[in-house]
Amino acid sequence: MASNKPAPEAVSPFSADTYGGAERSMGEWNPTEESIRPVRGRHRVAKQRGLARSSTVLGVGVIAAVGAGGMATAQDKAPVSISLPDSIADNLPDAKSLPGVGSFMSEDAEAVPVAAAAPLTTAGLTSAEAEQGTDAGEALRARILQQAEQQQASADAEAKAVAEKAAAEKAADEAKKQQDEAEAEAAAKKKAAEEAAKKKAEEERLAKLAASFSLPASSYTVSSTYGQSGAMWSSGQHTGLDFAGAAGSPLKAVHSGTITSAGWSGSYGYRTVLQLDDGTEIWYAHQSSIDVSVGQKVTTGETIGRMGATGNVTGVHLHLEVRTAGGSAMDPMAWLNGKGLSV
Repeated sequence: MASNKPAPEAVSPFSADTYGGAERSMGEWNPTEESIRPVRGRHRVAKQRGLARSSTVLGVGVIAAVGAGGMATAQDKAPVSISLPDSIADNLPDAKSLPGVGSFMSEDAEAVPVAAAAPLTTAGLTSAEAEQGTDAGEALRARILQQAEQQQASADAEAKAVAEKAAAEKAADEAKKQQDEAEAEAAAKKKAAEEAAKKKAEEERLAKLAASFSLPASSYTVSSTYGQSGAMWSSGQHTGLDFAGAAGSPLKAVHSGTITSAGWSGSYGYRTVLQLDDGTEIWYAHQSSIDVSVGQKVTTGETIGRMGATGNVTGVHLHLEVRTAGGSAMDPMAWLNGKGLSV
């Protein structure tokens, strides 16, 4: 069943019943030293943390103000009055009982108000700048510009160092390249000089040999060379070098040595064997006559016989053979060329 009692009248939190005592006016309230009730008990300020770091907070505020386009100054603002009802002022709770505030309070010391280390207009200034009346915004701007200039100078110096290093490396590479080219050119010149010297030495050696060696005939035509194949030779290959010429023309000793054989030798006809000092044997075959005897010493260019057509021949010529000390035949033309003689 619904109640017929009237609803209770709403009680204002600012009514006299709520805060006790007579009803007070809602006029403007400006707190003064006399009107503020002192906080009982002894208090001390906790270590700098939280709100105690007012200087840092103000410093951050200064930087934020500069970034927004200007320096905030507290001195240029008009005072703002704070109005509270007297009933509220009389019933304010104890500060120590407020959450997060009691930690800043202590019974050991009187409450010490924490104030900013410096007014907002001088935040971040050095003592010298403050004495000179320098504006904090201008000082911060100057410091930022100075830092930017230092950073730019550092970047320029680093870029310059990098460029100088690259230039030095390039110069070193060029110098090394030039050095390598110079060394290569010098090596090529040295090699060419060595080859020229070697060639000259060989020519001198051959000239000296040529002075001590001689061709076996003065006027001739090479009719057959060493190694030719044919039925005219019993072995199937030619074992010497044939000098065709006029009958009776002189045959000369190619080098100094000793006559070891002189006389008829079958298919060789009249043959003379000259043994050199190193044991090499030179055979002169098909002679028309012999001018030396066995055991005789002869010198280079000395006449030892005459060109003829004795033995197994088809015409007048000198059949010249060169054999080693062991009796093996070799190419007479190559041997004569090795002695500096051109056949």
